[in-house]
Amino acid sequence: MDFNNFTDKIDTFKLKELGGQKSQFKLVPKLRLDFSEDKIKKSNPKIAAVLALFYPDENNQTRFLLTERASYKGTHSAQISFPGGKTDISDINIKNTALREANEEVGILQNSIKIIRELSPTYIPPSNFMVTPFFGVLNEKPTFKINYEVANTIEVLLEDLLNDKNISSKIMNTSYMKNIEVPCFKLNNYVVWGATAMILSEIKDLIKL
Repeated sequence: MDFNNFTDKIDTFKLKELGGQKSQFKLVPKLRLDFSEDKIKKSNPKIAAVLALFYPDENNQTRFLLTERASYKGTHSAQISFPGGKTDISDINIKNTALREANEEVGILQNSIKIIRELSPTYIPPSNFMVTPFFGVLNEKPTFKINYEVANTIEVLLEDLLNDKNISSKIMNTSYMKNIEVPCFKLNNYVVWGATAMILSEIKDLIKL
């Protein structure tokens, strides 16, 4: 999608009703549906935020940023995600968490990003986090400066997200499910699943007019 065409639709993106769980649950395994709102609330999840950042590439085509997490001894080692992380005592609000983390992880200046809207919170069972995504726009192609938490930046064409042919599935094992078929996006030769896929599914429904 041409970036000028994308930005022309921003007012519509602001006003359109979010898909919420209806959109998110298009990209979850059946077992994930067992996590009711009451069950999640009782788990007292930790709070985090991520940034879904859209920007033009050198051909003025709209792209968004994903990251490949660095390998470490932890739940989300080497997974594909948005820039983001848990709230810090210094954060004014949850939006500031997303902006601060994007600056720390990939070097994007906070005041250069226009936040379009907050998206639906997404629960991550393995690490017990409730993640709030923020839909942001940058009017020029960024230069990334990654920190130790990030192995690679992944710049995905918006058209690839909107293309239903890039939805697939994979048999996976996680901390709470074994040999389960998990729906996913295949983007830039990466398998994108879990909370990141749920967030992308809502974004896809929001952008498809």
